[in-house]
Order: sequence, then structure tokens, then C-alpha cells
Amino acid sequence: MSKICTIGHITKDRVVTVGSERYMPGGTAFYFSKALNQLNGDFKLLTAVGEKEKSVVEGLEKEGIKIVCLPSEHSVFFENIYEINQDNREQNVLAKATPFTTNNVPGTSADYIHLGPLLNDDITLELIEKLAENGKISLDIQGFLRYTENQKVKYSDWVDKKKGLQFVHTLKANEKETAIISGKKDYKEAAYALADLGVKEVIITLGSHGSIIYAENTFYDIPAYTPNQVIDATGCGDTYMAGYLYKRGQGASIDESGRFAAAMATLKIQSFGPFSNTEQEVLELVEGNEVLK
Repeated sequence: MSKICTIGHITKDRVVTVGSERYMPGGTAFYFSKALNQLNGDFKLLTAVGEKEKSVVEGLEKEGIKIVCLPSEHSVFFENIYEINQDNREQNVLAKATPFTTNNVPGTSADYIHLGPLLNDDITLELIEKLAENGKISLDIQGFLRYTENQKVKYSDWVDKKKGLQFVHTLKANEKETAIISGKKDYKEAAYALADLGVKEVIITLGSHGSIIYAENTFYDIPAYTPNQVIDATGCGDTYMAGYLYKRGQGASIDESGRFAAAMATLKIQSFGPFSNTEQEVLELVEGNEVLK
């Protein structure tokens, strides 16, 4: 049994920033898996892509990533347009892929099963309930709060949150998503509300302001380490979660895992594409900032 399994679509992404335009693979599953692979983490990926993107899956397999790829007529096609402040972006969806259901997802067991829906119909509630029998569910909430209208990504609350969150052990949301899913503007009140719905570890990421983690009636303030330069924020949250679950799977504390995750996100934002550094570089960044205190 793998320590971590991630389920989500690999996307075709068009990333537009001030001064650049690139086409690349993306999605929670892609960035999360690439980051874990850099750490030599024990994990597997379950995804679904169209025929034209099969080469991306084959490339990941050549890197040593264990993959189960479901058939799909299309791949998810996302367009991400960033402002100068890369905490802000406009998103469009130009194509969608086959959703994950109890009918097409094979039996899956892992210490952590990380779900990365990109849209609100990507993963069914019935599948979450089934998966929770075989591992701790980790959920990046973003997709369950997003739907498309005339190809534009819109946000609304997750209608199944009361049923779904009772199966979630670890939840990750950014500040905008936290307000939507909890109905609270204050982060602590939001964390209390999400914990009341059953979540054991609530992670709220705040971009350049760091993150907070609420677990076992305790708040952990996780700093954001200052990058040398800001190049590409796409996949930073996924990289953070890869680092966090990797360390938690090793038995590290919540605080240690959060700081490791934050350092990974900082290193990732300094270059285009997925996380490409080593575990040693992550540890050096954390330790270097501890010395500066």
C-alpha cells in the first residue's frame, strides 16, 4: 500500500503572466505528483486525460511515477491569466474530462488519499465516502467551489459540504475559498466552523502572508518564506500540500510539516512549472530562516 495516493485530472494549461505566455500540463494531480516525486515519496496517481495528452502521462511514468490513467474523450483545458500580484488570477475552462466515480475508480488504499477536484462535478460524494474507508482523506477544496458559466470559472459554496466534510481528515483552502465554504471572514471562526463539520486538520493558505493550521484545538502560524523572485505561482498550493502530507506521513508534527510545506511553495514560485528542487534544499531554507529569528 502506498503512503499517498492522489486523485485528480491532469490538465492542459495556458498560463499568461505579465510578459509571458506558456502552454504546459497542470492541475492539482500534476503539480502534487511532480513535487512528491522530487522527494522520492511513496505514492501513486490516479488521473484521466484525453488521447492527445497521453504523452504527458507516459512522461510521468518514465520519471518513475506509478499511474492509473482512466480513459476520457477530452482533457481538462484551463486558461490561467495572472495579474502582477500573482495571488490574483482569472480562469477559463475550455474543455472538461471524465469525472471520477465509484463506477470507474478501482479499489484504492493509502495512508493519505489526496483529492484534487478542479471543478464541482469532478469527484462524486459517493466516491469520497468509499475512499474514506481505506485511508485518511485530504482535500483541496478549490474544485468543489468552482463551476463554469460561458467557460468562465465562477465560485459558489459546495452544496454537499455537510455530508462530504465529515469524511475529510485534512482540508486545504485559500483565504477566498475559506470564506465561501465556512461563511466566515475571520480565519479562526472559519477554522472552528470547518472543524465542527468533521475536518481534523484545517489548512488555510494566505499567499504571501503564510498559512494557518487548526488541529486538536490548536492554531499553528506557518510563515511564508520570502522568495528571491516571483516567477510562477501556478501549483504553489499543490506543492505545499505535497510537502505537508509527505512530512505528516513520516510522523512529523503539524508545525514542522507546515514549515516544510511553506518552504517548498517558496522554492516553487521562483521558477516556471512544477517544483524541481530537492528535499535538502527545502530543509536548508527552513533551517536558514530559523537561524535568522
